[in-house]
Amino acid sequence: MMKKIVLIAMSIALFSCHKEEKKEQEKVVKEEIKIPEIHKELYGIYTGDFFMEDSQENIDQYPNADFEYKKLSIKLNKITKDSVYGYSVVNGNQRKFRGVFNENSSKFILDEDGSVKTDGRFELVLKKDSLAGTWLAYQKQNVKSPEKKVLLKRREFAYNPNFMLEKSQIEEMDYENPVDWEQGKTKIHSYVDDEGNTQTYENIVYRSASDAVYKINASKEKLTEKRIKNLRKLDLEIIKNAIYARHGYSFKKQTYRNFFEYTDWYVPVSNNVDAELTPLEKENIVLLSRFTKYAEDHYDTFGR
Repeated sequence: MMKKIVLIAMSIALFSCHKEEKKEQEKVVKEEIKIPEIHKELYGIYTGDFFMEDSQENIDQYPNADFEYKKLSIKLNKITKDSVYGYSVVNGNQRKFRGVFNENSSKFILDEDGSVKTDGRFELVLKKDSLAGTWLAYQKQNVKSPEKKVLLKRREFAYNPNFMLEKSQIEEMDYENPVDWEQGKTKIHSYVDDEGNTQTYENIVYRSASDAVYKINASKEKLTEKRIKNLRKLDLEIIKNAIYARHGYSFKKQTYRNFFEYTDWYVPVSNNVDAELTPLEKENIVLLSRFTKYAEDHYDTFGR
């Protein structure tokens, strides 16, 4: 009988303990809800340039630095009196941050969580619909480019299945169709000169696409084997990745960033958009991926 009483007492105590824990959790949630949000008009996406200045000082100090301009997006999700919450996304890397906003100076200080060596701190000044300032790596010794400039402008993002690569924008680079400058191959050529001697020289050839990338939209039309079987490998890659670009995917691969960052509609907002893909897009991605595996590249010679 005594054993039964002890078990009942223990059960009551355990139940009371769980009840108290639940009350405490509910209290914390309620307190978080009570914290008023401010400056909701600033919420949204800010996109633009992320780069290390190629000054002689930086070149001397960081000889292995990457001086390429990259496209960075910052998303402001929540602002309170004491905290700012959001995330940054660049080169396919999405990092949460937490920081503060000084109303008097219109300055944001945003700290990535520091769990990876490429994390750092943004110090950005708000001016109308723009953010400008710097990013500094926490671990300068472990990062190629530890100090970067940030120039961002507020952008609205909305998925639109009609977005396409535009020929006019590619032609601004003096080429009719997209060229993959990241994967050049050296070709050896030989010829016999006037004196009968064999001479050799080499040049670099690059993968190129056809004008199919301006005509085929895998977000709108159901693709067939007949439609894509004769396309170049780069055609298939661009057509497939245009689907992801329309959803705001941030590409890790420089090749695809080079193509889509030239458009005026591309806004990288996430490193995973799989949940946003439509059934038609998913079906087309499977088909395009299958054909890409066996497609051949087309190489041309281009001057740069």
